Amino acid sequence: MIPFELFRRAAQRYPDNVALIHDNGALTFRELAQRVLKLAHLLVSIDPEPQSRVALGAKNSVEHVIGILAVLASHKIWVPINPRNGDSEIIRGIEITEPSIVLFDAEMNERIRTGAPHQIVLEGPDRNSAIVRSEALEPLPDRLPYPALTGVQAIKFTGGTSGAPKGSMQSYRCWNAKIVNQLHAFRFSERDRFLATTPLTHGASTYLMPILASGGAVAVTADTKPPALLDAIERMGITTLFMPPTQLTAVTDEAAHRGVRPTSLRNLIYGAAPMRPDRIRQAQEVFGPVVAGTYGQAEAPQVIAIISAAELADEENLTSAGRSGLLNKVAIKTEAGDFAQPGEQGEIIVHGDLVTNGYWRHPELTAKTIVDGWLHTGDVGFMDERGYLFLRDRLKEIIITGGFNVYPSDVETALSRHPAVAHCAVFGLPDDKWGEAVHAAVELRPGQPFEPAEVIAAIKRELGSVQAPKKIHILEALPRSPVGKILKTEIRSRLQKSQTPGVQ
Repeated sequence: MIPFELFRRAAQRYPDNVALIHDNGALTFRELAQRVLKLAHLLVSIDPEPQSRVALGAKNSVEHVIGILAVLASHKIWVPINPRNGDSEIIRGIEITEPSIVLFDAEMNERIRTGAPHQIVLEGPDRNSAIVRSEALEPLPDRLPYPALTGVQAIKFTGGTSGAPKGSMQSYRCWNAKIVNQLHAFRFSERDRFLATTPLTHGASTYLMPILASGGAVAVTADTKPPALLDAIERMGITTLFMPPTQLTAVTDEAAHRGVRPTSLRNLIYGAAPMRPDRIRQAQEVFGPVVAGTYGQAEAPQVIAIISAAELADEENLTSAGRSGLLNKVAIKTEAGDFAQPGEQGEIIVHGDLVTNGYWRHPELTAKTIVDGWLHTGDVGFMDERGYLFLRDRLKEIIITGGFNVYPSDVETALSRHPAVAHCAVFGLPDDKWGEAVHAAVELRPGQPFEPAEVIAAIKRELGSVQAPKKIHILEALPRSPVGKILKTEIRSRLQKSQTPGVQ
């Protein structure tokens, strides 16, 4: 069974349920399915070849959701293109995957010419737009050649911020595992309402199928600033949100300032990066016992590990990423190549249907990353005797200073305890004496006093001189990726090119 069949089944079971909520109204399952299958018919009529690629780039919108589902219904490969990326990165992604069809919203269609055989504007009143053209067609017939579950459902890019983008080939089987993992963890039902607050090109899209398969509804809204999001949660009866920690922190601060607690929320899920324990506690205080977390990557999407709201209520679990998803296995590999014992640190590896097929047209990189069926994540961590996973850092981000390993996350945890620190990043810079020196960059809260020398001294007392930053750089705002991750590579590059003052 391929993932789209879950939506088709839900449309049969819940035809009159609301399936898609937007700022100006809603679509039922019957209405959404009809529009999806008509657009899928258009895609097949333009290119009847199964498993050909369709690139889809748009802001979050009704048409974007319809576009994603139509690509899945047509048994083609979805190539998500994030409009927040730069033009050169977008064009490079198109060149790498060579889609036969490109669907852009009006803004992206005006901005970028790809040279693809068919570049079509997704929405709009123009009679040549994909949505308008599809309205004239009958829905796609039920029977298309059924693909193998090992076939590719999506190519999602990873690594674009630190080098050439790599396309992770997520199979139908991978998507099925992801969906089952989420359904098992969060128990979605037809009462659920999921609001896409992050780009549908990334983590938000992983919730479409589990929510819709359960008979619940997906919501999109144009304004995703914290005040507007809080209003949308209340207005749309939202039960489930997924956010990176930076966005969740901003929404928590806004809710605390306004003194509101949405009564409908059941799952407030953070992911894409670790979240500070103090910020988790603050979110729990503001929103109640609904904060949960997931750990994943494009090579094993969204749910390598999951920690529920009930588990996060336990102080012992506050810094944990949780336990493995239902349909995958997690282990730790030591530097010696052995499977680690509980508490022993090493590289996090993943096995099971959740794991990617590999990288698009990169067989050598695939062979290095997936060994004997185990995905080598590049993340460092350990598991306790209960099976809870604890993340440390990316292997490539470990700082080797004077022959000692320093884990940036340890220093960031200590640094973030200062009340003036809103966000921080710790990294290594080349140093003649130490090989690498520990540096930190901070984004401060307005009006809060901050003395870098005093902070460095406090960290020396807590962690020792080796791990304390040699310099702290105060930046107006830390650079972030289109999905809210702090970009250490860009911070390093900026500081190496400039003479940003720091404190010895």
